[in-house]
Amino acid sequence: MYLANEWKDYEIIAAGNGEKLERWGSVILLRPDPQAIWPMDEPEYVDAHYHRSSSGGGEWSYARKLPESWNIGYKGLKFIVRPTGFKHTGLFPEQAVNWDFMQARVVNRKVRSNKPFRVLNLFAYTGGATCALAQAGAEVVHLDAAKGMVQWAKNNIEASGLAHRPVRFIVDDALKFVEREKRRGREYEGILMDPPSYGRGPTGEMWKIEDGLFPLVSAAAELLSEDASFFLINSYTTGLAPTVVENVLRLVLKDRGGHFEAEEIGLPITKSGLILPCGCTGRWYRD
Repeated sequence: MYLANEWKDYEIIAAGNGEKLERWGSVILLRPDPQAIWPMDEPEYVDAHYHRSSSGGGEWSYARKLPESWNIGYKGLKFIVRPTGFKHTGLFPEQAVNWDFMQARVVNRKVRSNKPFRVLNLFAYTGGATCALAQAGAEVVHLDAAKGMVQWAKNNIEASGLAHRPVRFIVDDALKFVEREKRRGREYEGILMDPPSYGRGPTGEMWKIEDGLFPLVSAAAELLSEDASFFLINSYTTGLAPTVVENVLRLVLKDRGGHFEAEEIGLPITKSGLILPCGCTGRWYRD
């Protein structure tokens, strides 16, 4: 398992009964998590609790008035978090283990070469990975279909003091953009994607991961440069095993050599010492 265990400003305090008790800086949140099927003691204190509705969605209840948003840090980066109407906070802390992996590859390559290290970040959400890559010295193309998420990513870049770094923010459909980049002859040294199970592009394009993942990975792989360093796929789709993601990468990149691996991704639970699984990640990389 890839374990994101180097946070200072975030922790899962406890988990169980279908929920997780988290510390985001100084704020304690209780949110649903379907993986936490074991028992948990009733929390002593919670600043805000997200309650699911039987008709879909849900709402927050608050023990005290919270700021609309606040910042948490990770290794020099700053991220804006806020409780949203869909239980999310705008950040997936487990992805820190992938940020570290990609940063190391960027830094190692730049030590050996002065050439640019260009990364394409698809389904890039609020830009956690974009910030980490920019911090390491990569040139990043950040793409998401949701205009609001792209703006949030811009705000995270600014909060991290990286607004001067070479990052392009784009609102577009992932496959359409990849196809245009191929026609333009663009190349990248790294590609990552975090596709949803289902979704719509900015002009209503339908996305289903079981139908769209292999074609998208195949198309995106054609953008890798000759000395490309990594291709990373992250997935939260229930039932999509790590081996499935690794198989996709192996089939698409079999002629490039390098290493293939895929694992669950997770976060430590402080009180119990257990690990909470948070989806999976597949990686292709070369030294």
